[in-house]
Amino acid sequence: MALTPHRSLKQVIYGGNDGIVTTFAIVAGFAGAGGDTPAEIGVLAVILFGLANLLADGLSMGLGEFLSARSQHQMYRRHRRDVLQVLKTNPDTARNRLQQALTRQGIPDGDAAQISALIARHPQVAADQILSQDLALPRPEGDHPARNGCVTFISFILFGLMPIAPYLFGLPAPMQWPTSVAATVMALITLGGLRRFVTAEPLWQAQLETVGIGGLCASAAYGVGWLIGG
Repeated sequence: MALTPHRSLKQVIYGGNDGIVTTFAIVAGFAGAGGDTPAEIGVLAVILFGLANLLADGLSMGLGEFLSARSQHQMYRRHRRDVLQVLKTNPDTARNRLQQALTRQGIPDGDAAQISALIARHPQVAADQILSQDLALPRPEGDHPARNGCVTFISFILFGLMPIAPYLFGLPAPMQWPTSVAATVMALITLGGLRRFVTAEPLWQAQLETVGIGGLCASAAYGVGWLIGG
């Protein structure tokens, strides 16, 4: 089962971003509650809460991605059966639906009628076109729900470990919080770089947006921890 780079990167970014934000929110919350002294954060609490949330949320996201993709596949197959039945029993109706969909995209009526009449001669192709053009349902060909779920889960775990790595590796207490911040920023920058391959936007823009959104979530978690602990 070959990996499709575009689809795989989508899952990596989706899972990785949530993994980073989830675990760093925990670290930031404890840091905010602990004030300016890193030793007061509670290393054991950070590790336990961080790993527990990492595993639970990672499984939830992976399974959620699997179920979402699987449901989309089943919905597509059900609609495709219905469209094939319409093509068989009432081809004029199906052809008109396709013609109207093409017209909405700006194709002149005459051309749309000719194109839809030609496509309607091939029911399998016509069904896919009607689902795509009329119902906005893309073909799930090459999309694997199990793979999507696994890639999302693995990405969530790998990126999500970065914010709590300084605590897991037993760095000196004064270095744990600043190292966690630095590791999180680097993870977000890396994720922004990967995002560029999907969006083709400027590298600086992808990285700036990724770091900015992650920083906003972290600031909110830190603020909550400060309010509760302060």
